[in-house]
Amino acid sequence: MRFLSLCLWLGVIVVGVSMAGAGAGTAMAQEAPSSMIGPYQQAPAPVVRQTPEVPPTQEPKADAAAVALPPPLATYDPALFQRPLPKDQLAFLNQFAGAPSNQLYRDKQFKKLMKDFVPDCTFHYGSDKSLNESLNEVIEGSNEPVIVRDGRYVMLGGHMGPFLAGRGFLWIDMQEGIGLGAFYFHPTNGEPTPSVNVFSRQIVNEMWLEMAQLPPAFAEDLDAWDRRDSVPPVTTRYFVTGSNKKILLEHDEDYCSPATGVGYNDCDQMLLNAADLDMDAASYLEQTHHVTNATAWMINGPDRVEFLQVRTNTCGVALACRITMTRERTHVIAHAPAPGPRPGPRR
Repeated sequence: MRFLSLCLWLGVIVVGVSMAGAGAGTAMAQEAPSSMIGPYQQAPAPVVRQTPEVPPTQEPKADAAAVALPPPLATYDPALFQRPLPKDQLAFLNQFAGAPSNQLYRDKQFKKLMKDFVPDCTFHYGSDKSLNESLNEVIEGSNEPVIVRDGRYVMLGGHMGPFLAGRGFLWIDMQEGIGLGAFYFHPTNGEPTPSVNVFSRQIVNEMWLEMAQLPPAFAEDLDAWDRRDSVPPVTTRYFVTGSNKKILLEHDEDYCSPATGVGYNDCDQMLLNAADLDMDAASYLEQTHHVTNATAWMINGPDRVEFLQVRTNTCGVALACRITMTRERTHVIAHAPAPGPRPGPRR
């Protein structure tokens, strides 16, 4: 019955599109049940609305549901970042350009800055410890040079982690007073692995994020760090907030766009892989209540297995269909607004 409800729902969409293309005077609109992309129990029957007949002398009124535009793509919003770092306390960073990351990381003034943008949370890097302790293990002793780009963006990092392939990266925008970081490793606590944990204490109340909401310069430098430190371009990704919650950092990159600067020959499959990873990450976070050091082995539950079967039955091997269904399910799990238009496979 679950699959029958889904098929009826899809059939109504096809009929509505066909009648609109034929110029029929009767419009059909359907409200998609949220259960189609969540657990597939109790899917409501499609609702068919008939547009009232309009006298020939009157202009037909547009059906708002039929002409509504999809929500826009997420964009960078500086207002997400609270309590910016004081600009007069950042100029000293310029003197460390080209110096070993360890030298800046050990600086007392820099340690004070870190308290303003590195979350004070328990982090499970092999064992429970603070995020600061985890960063100590991968950046202290690092000879990677400090980079000051465009006289504004400061970057330092290291991959000195003794286990789990740990790598750390810190980033500061001296002009806007924004601090961010990232930590990559191979978790052993039951969560999807490997993973990148992006973080900033300056983002507090968000319950999900997309990469496009972060500063574009940070996204560029994070991508360069990924490639430099052999971090896979499509990896499970979270964001650790100032409220010490681990939330989904959704992939919204277009791996098929020449603008990426990287020639991904398998970009179509990468888009699907990214959607699948986001769905698994959202499930993990829901099951662990967004705790930053959680342990869980529950991701492959019956709801996920059922969804994958429905996706296969609905889409077959059509990548665009599979990506769309997966993104929609991810937003249901994460209690996020319906996803806007996203990059799809090349045609």
